[in-house]
Amino acid sequence: MFGDPPLTKRQLGWLILFAGLAVSLASLGVDLIGAGQFMGLGPAQKQATAGGLALALFGLTLLPLGQRPA
Repeated sequence: MFGDPPLTKRQLGWLILFAGLAVSLASLGVDLIGAGQFMGLGPAQKQATAGGLALALFGLTLLPLGQRPA
């Protein structure tokens, strides 16, 4: 019916892994440019970094599932 092949669990895992790492790095990068009112990591940055790392870990769990459709 559709001409495009489905997204596999491995591809979805990589996509989620990179998205989680991007969120974490962006959250930490905000600290480098000095945005915000806190010295060091503020509470929102800590939550965003933890959420990004949790997302990356979830993406890692999808990688071994192979070429099955997501």
